[in-house]
Amino acid sequence: MLNDRTNTQDLKMRAMRLLAEDIRRLRKSNGLTLAGLSQKLGRSVGWLSQVERGISLPTLADLRLLAGHFRVPVSFFFQPVQEDRQDLPGVVRLGAGRNLKVESPGVSRELVSPDLGGSFSMTRTVIDPGACWSRPADRRGEDAGQILVGRVEFTHAGGQNLLEVGDSFTVNEGEASWRNLDAIPATVLWISAPAGC
Repeated sequence: MLNDRTNTQDLKMRAMRLLAEDIRRLRKSNGLTLAGLSQKLGRSVGWLSQVERGISLPTLADLRLLAGHFRVPVSFFFQPVQEDRQDLPGVVRLGAGRNLKVESPGVSRELVSPDLGGSFSMTRTVIDPGACWSRPADRRGEDAGQILVGRVEFTHAGGQNLLEVGDSFTVNEGEASWRNLDAIPATVLWISAPAGC
């Protein structure tokens, strides 16, 4: 009985630590200071600092504020904590990525890098037939990707290209868009630097 309680407590502590790390990485990947983010959230710097160190647990309302600010679904913060992790750090198994919030209908994105730390992040983006995904003009940094399934029309800098399986692209400034021209969902492996959504 004591072992069960200890294991449950360990899992809770790991979950709290992962949540704290996610919030800190999201803040840093968006170039925000503790003071800058706390001001945007209407919370104190001390509170945010305690959350990022795993000392305080944010409420669901706090997580909704954070999710809205960083354009991720609230579920992003509830990644599963595995009891018996045999994988090396940095390994993400198929289907274990976290879903990201997408404003475009017919587009889904899954974070397939372990987190938003480091100098880049990697996502798997699925674009339904006829759907379009756009990179906002104010996006800072570089995006690159490769078409894994399907064909997409790539529009950037006033021109268009048809990208097929195996083709890749890079965008480092300005608005760009990708439209699925096939009758099947298109899948794109996406890399963003700096790391972010």
